[in-house]
Amino acid sequence: MSDNSQIFFNKKILIYGLGKSGLSSFNFLRNKNDVYLFDDNPNLKINKSIKKKTLNFKKLLKTKFDIIILSPGIDIKKCKLKNLLRKKNKNIYTDLDVFYSFYKNVSLTITGTNGKSTTCKLLYDILKDQKKDVRLAGNIGTPILSINKISKKTIFVIEASSYQLEYSKIFSSKFAAILNIAPDHLERHGNLKNYIEAKFKIFNNRKRGAIGFVNKNDHLIQKRIKTIKPKLKLVNVDTKLNNLILKKIRNKYFLSRSNQANLSFVLEMIKKFNVKSNKLLESVNKFKGLNYRQKIIYNKNKLIIINDSKSTSYSSSKELLEMYKNIHWLIGGIPKKDDKISLSKKYFRNIKIYVFGKNFKKFSKDFKKNVELKSFKNLNLAVSAILKNIHKKKNSNNTILFSPASASFDSFKNFEERGSYFNKLIKRYINERKII
Repeated sequence: MSDNSQIFFNKKILIYGLGKSGLSSFNFLRNKNDVYLFDDNPNLKINKSIKKKTLNFKKLLKTKFDIIILSPGIDIKKCKLKNLLRKKNKNIYTDLDVFYSFYKNVSLTITGTNGKSTTCKLLYDILKDQKKDVRLAGNIGTPILSINKISKKTIFVIEASSYQLEYSKIFSSKFAAILNIAPDHLERHGNLKNYIEAKFKIFNNRKRGAIGFVNKNDHLIQKRIKTIKPKLKLVNVDTKLNNLILKKIRNKYFLSRSNQANLSFVLEMIKKFNVKSNKLLESVNKFKGLNYRQKIIYNKNKLIIINDSKSTSYSSSKELLEMYKNIHWLIGGIPKKDDKISLSKKYFRNIKIYVFGKNFKKFSKDFKKNVELKSFKNLNLAVSAILKNIHKKKNSNNTILFSPASASFDSFKNFEERGSYFNKLIKRYINERKII
């Protein structure tokens, strides 16, 4: 255990938020503490053992807690317990803090605006192929406290979001990386400065031997680095892979600049683990990527269809807009606060935009008549309209790009459900021979 191991022992603890992270925290801490639960949604379906420990609002306000474990989805400024959380700010921790208090294993923690999950998965695959005892956890989908059968040799690859880092107090990682920064989640953080500060908390509480990895070519990161005290050893990662490395890579997944940038971080971080170079290259060449992230799901008869449902901002869609020809771009959902499109005008001639959902006015304002936009009630109608347009020009190359550049919560639970729905639509149209 680390020096902070007693923080979460024999305490009265409130876990706020009953998502995967909150429930895993409860199961981990319940035998070591007196643990209670609360969620803003009183109608959540929960089992009897959880329900027994869940407090109603009035009873909660009468109870004194030593510690509050805050789930990542809780916005301290807008939640039901906002007044309590302001008063008890010093008592707020996260599941990352709980993890760090109990384990001193080597960890590689990744944050950034885009590419976190891909980079984590690639790191995990490489270490796994090197016969390491490695676990993948965090924002990528598996709560850190749900991992079991941990030994001293277990290595953790952790994806950390700005939401997780924002309220963490003691979490530290031996190897930590910020891949890139672009305006995102400003509706939560308030402004770009606060968002950047949340990301840079990944370098807090650094211990001897800790190494930080940052993007050499990201001006927002480089600007913030100038204010960091010199205690942290920093590696400036050049995200432009040299030709010698590129010649050895046969995997088309790494043709894109963003995935090359992700790979550049992996190659730099992996140096600390004495990996076998031939096995490393084999892992890179067989890497398939993750669903709903720049995934080509159809490529026949001069038509490419890409499912990039993970895209929730313009910055995450930009590269694909610069890569492909005759793009039919599907966008829609809940736009991010203060998000702006940074794209050269020459690319707009190559794009037609199909907006699905309720926010046509917002998107129309963002593009300022630089490109043709059409509005549709839902995604199905938008896809149908694209296919009709493509059939009129059968002899030309076309790209259907599903890269929504917005949050999914207006119509879907998450980007995975949105991506799965798009795949089902395409499969249906293929079966109906509307895609040939």
